[in-house]
Amino acid sequence: MFATLAWTAAAQAGLALDAATQDLLIEAVTAAADLDAYHARCRGDLSGRRAENLNKLLVSKLRLTVLGIQDDLFPEHNYRRAQERLERAFVERLQQAGGCAGAKGSEFPELLRQRYEQALDAIQRLP
Repeated sequence: MFATLAWTAAAQAGLALDAATQDLLIEAVTAAADLDAYHARCRGDLSGRRAENLNKLLVSKLRLTVLGIQDDLFPEHNYRRAQERLERAFVERLQQAGGCAGAKGSEFPELLRQRYEQALDAIQRLP
């Protein structure tokens, strides 16, 4: 279905994204959403800073946006539905970690941060 989309962010930017790059972009957007959701729910930080920083990197490096990736590369092909699914999945993982109280006392936040940082580093290394 991705191949049949006539007007994607990647096509608009003149990029041909291979499957590995697409997977990396999906992982980066998911990692940013998870880390922002943790900070919003458990630390009261509603800034969305991680998604914003990722967006800046994507625009400068690939001329893509987080919303464009959610629209074009996520299975929903709709950024709102993609964001809703990401939020639901995060809430499930947070509950499995014991909620905010349990997560704060575990490696959960550090693992989220590492996943996000690794995704950003991988994008920065793209040609």
